[in-house]
Amino acid sequence: MSQRPLFATLRRILIPAAYGCEVKEALAVAAALGGETVVAGFIRIGPEESLSAGAGQASELRRTLRPLAGESVRIRARVRVSHMPWTEVLEVVEAEDPDLLVLNWPGHLEALGVEAADALARPPCDLALIRGPFPETVRKVLVPVRGGPHAELALRLGLSLRPEQLTVLHLTHAGDEKREAPFQSIERVVRRMPEVEVRYRATDDPAGAILEEAAGYDLVLMGSATHGERGSAPLGAVADGVLHACPVGVIVVKTRRRMPMPASEAAVSNQAISILVDKWFAETTYSASEFSDLEALLRLKREQGLTISLALPALNEEETIGRVIRTVKRQLLERLPLLDEIVVVDSDSSDRTREIAAGLGVPAYVHQELLPRLGARPGKGEALWKSLLVTRGDIIAWIDTDIVNIDPRFVYGILGPLLLRPRIQLVKGFYRRPLRVGGRVQAGAGGRATELTARPLLNLFYPELSGIIQPLSGEYAGRRQALERLPFCSGYGVETGLLIDVLEAYGLSAIAQVDLLERVHHNQPLEALSKMSFAIIQAVIRRIERRYGAAILEDVNKSMKLIRYEAGGYYLEVEEIVERERPPMIEVAEYQEVRQASGGQARASSDADGR
Repeated sequence: MSQRPLFATLRRILIPAAYGCEVKEALAVAAALGGETVVAGFIRIGPEESLSAGAGQASELRRTLRPLAGESVRIRARVRVSHMPWTEVLEVVEAEDPDLLVLNWPGHLEALGVEAADALARPPCDLALIRGPFPETVRKVLVPVRGGPHAELALRLGLSLRPEQLTVLHLTHAGDEKREAPFQSIERVVRRMPEVEVRYRATDDPAGAILEEAAGYDLVLMGSATHGERGSAPLGAVADGVLHACPVGVIVVKTRRRMPMPASEAAVSNQAISILVDKWFAETTYSASEFSDLEALLRLKREQGLTISLALPALNEEETIGRVIRTVKRQLLERLPLLDEIVVVDSDSSDRTREIAAGLGVPAYVHQELLPRLGARPGKGEALWKSLLVTRGDIIAWIDTDIVNIDPRFVYGILGPLLLRPRIQLVKGFYRRPLRVGGRVQAGAGGRATELTARPLLNLFYPELSGIIQPLSGEYAGRRQALERLPFCSGYGVETGLLIDVLEAYGLSAIAQVDLLERVHHNQPLEALSKMSFAIIQAVIRRIERRYGAAILEDVNKSMKLIRYEAGGYYLEVEEIVERERPPMIEVAEYQEVRQASGGQARASSDADGR
């Protein structure tokens, strides 16, 4: 099993190597943070000297920098010679577009010919001032915060260092326990990160308090003052005091992003939540190729004593379902028993879908005939909900049956994270979706309902889910102990509803996503996508109602007017599209009976108690 990518917020780090200044500490910081490191050389020549006098120094600096090049370190060939190197640094920043500029403190600024107040007043990009020693291994990091954009950057970098312990220390004024709005936003985020400890301290001497706390840590990482002033402490008195007197290494950061004016809690909260989403995206976005070692997956399955079911929802898929079943059954059930069963849950197809499945030895159920006491509803969500009744696995995977380029990766890819990490409850697949327009195929297009409806709604109301690439994909898997306790939308809202419900019940860390490469299938016409979007909007609003305890859908229209054109004229046709829900399957008496008969109910209950 390949190693997971680590959380990294940085794509590129720039280190200016000024003649006479050591860059060892800056390189160590950059290496720990991850991403590409670019080193550029600069020579400062006195104002009365000719620039040609720097030729020898430039040659010496090039020889010094050349051995530093490596897999993740790139040395810019040109060493710049200038009376004011800082202006040259700004040009390199513009050319390289780094995410972070790293400078040693205090000598680096002087060597580049810039006052601290000038460099920090408008940093060209996010900026980190470092003062060693930087530890060889970063085990314990202290991040003092009050709130604001610089604190958010400090937290991001602290997480990127991947310490064994990261402590967020919130300092308040003595006698005032009130937490400022910017920190409240950060607090809501870090409370969802089990690897982060949050501590509080009231003091009238914040610099002194940080210095006292720092004794037990390897590194202090903090933001500068929000509004620096010219003079002896452009970073702010607290950061300046820590830089001068801290017994361990210090990194002080200042972001280029300005504080919202006025500093509204909502604006700060939106920025703080992106830390959580970025971290989740980096650590929990997988590739199916990571799980191509099927023997390793099978070992994980057996070690955990799990069973796995694959349920195939279908409606008139006689053209593709046979190949889907044969491919998956041969590779993942017969040659290697990663799956324990395959079932088809059919939506009363009028073609040969069920006959083909039965001929291949796969049971096919008509979902309208299951649970007759509760009545029959149309919709894919209904089929997925009832698949819980007719499967027995601890893990249930679903893939659509219209996949033209079917491959076992569509199944083992979405199973991998569930077998690798027991905390994960739901795994979504994503892929490139070629869209056929007329006789031409547009590579990478498709997903129109996703981009025009689902993702905008999630970004607006559930920003924690904004990193989900394809929330509407039909390839996903989950643990029965979670799925049986969640309501299911009966129609097109099922995928969106499950994502939101898993988020609210188990947290963002319980969701993963996997790149399944490319998926070729039958694209739906625009009218079908319009109706799908109508149902998705209803599913989201229903969950907003639950969050805020206010009824909205009762007062809105649930019928959709479809525009038709015929015989040279337009007319309207009304279709009722009501996205109804089924209750959690575990509340259904028939399901309880089936699970009790198989011994699964007791196991599900005990698993839920342990989550």
